[in-house]
Amino acid sequence: MTRFFISIIAAAALAGCGVETASTAATAAALKKQELEQSKKTLEQAQQKIGQAMEQVQQSQQSREAAEK
Repeated sequence: MTRFFISIIAAAALAGCGVETASTAATAAALKKQELEQSKKTLEQAQQKIGQAMEQVQQSQQSREAAEK
C-alpha cells in the first residue's frame, strides 16, 4: 500500500514537471515570436529610411544637373 502511494506521488510530481516544462516552452516560443515581429518592423523601418535616403540623393543629383545646364 505504501509503495502504491509513493508511486502515485512520484507520478504526480513528474506530471507537474512536464506541465512546467510545457509552460516554459510556450513562454519561450511567445518571446521568440515577439522578437521576430519586432525584427521585421525594424527591418521595414530601415528599408524605408534607405529608400528615403536614395530619393534624396537622386533629387540632389537632379538639382545639380539642372543647375549645370
